Amino acid sequence: MNLSDFLKALVPFTTEELDDILRHFTKETVAKNQLLVRQGEVSKTLYFIESGLGRSYYLNQSGKEITQWFFGSGKFMASADSFFQQCPSLYYIEILEDAVIYSISKGKLDELFDTYPKMEKLGRLVTTEMLTKVVNKLNAIQFQTAKERYEYMLAEFPDIAYQVPLGHIASYLGMTQETLSRIRKSNSSKKFILEKSLLISTTHNKQDC
Repeated sequence: MNLSDFLKALVPFTTEELDDILRHFTKETVAKNQLLVRQGEVSKTLYFIESGLGRSYYLNQSGKEITQWFFGSGKFMASADSFFQQCPSLYYIEILEDAVIYSISKGKLDELFDTYPKMEKLGRLVTTEMLTKVVNKLNAIQFQTAKERYEYMLAEFPDIAYQVPLGHIASYLGMTQETLSRIRKSNSSKKFILEKSLLISTTHNKQDC
């Protein structure tokens, strides 16, 4: 989804407003594995992903990467606390596959907020969605079984299992790679049995006809 369609879907900007807003963003292609923000840096840019995939992660005490969030097409991406409060980032922001993104500095975003009251509504809608998703993830980590967390992730990111390394997914879900592998294997077996049952049922129905 491009930025123009995303903005229009949330707020009824006029054509003139939308054209001016888009002029404040910079569109670029970013290569896989590129770091946009490093831990300890102040995040000065907000990103919107038109296509591709990104993630935020941090390093634990052992130096292991722990994925905090994935950012897919049609979503804003940032180290939120660092960007809005202009404090050092707790996270790295990394592009996981070649991406097309729009970027805007905090100064330019503040300028848009001051110019267009509708931008404040957009900001509330976007931040509310981001906060809700983060809370839902925390609830999943605290209260759901490993299998339920995996199913929650697939509902949120349907294609993620084919896009990123297993280790990224396991750390995002708060489980070991071994546990994740068992869950995926179990799900694959159940899917195979279901597909086979549907095939047999369809064949019998055709024979009855």
